[in-house]
Amino acid sequence: MQKVEIYTGPMCNYCSAAKHLLSKKKVDYTEFNIATDPSKMQEMQERTKGARTIPQIFIGETYVGGYNELKALEIAGKLNSLLEI
Repeated sequence: MQKVEIYTGPMCNYCSAAKHLLSKKKVDYTEFNIATDPSKMQEMQERTKGARTIPQIFIGETYVGGYNELKALEIAGKLNSLLEI
């Protein structure tokens, strides 16, 4: 299974939806809350080439994007293979 990292923040419905989708698939993930650790905001922007919205999701070395991109992978039947599950 690929390592999953997700940058999140408080009161973020898309963050909750992304975490719910991953949890439903029994996928462990590392969550970085940019509100409680501001250094993670800069890290996120560097890794994503400037993204300012959350969530931002990485699966392995692949930058997925936000919740809409994650959900699109699920609908297209490509998420499981990317996760290697």
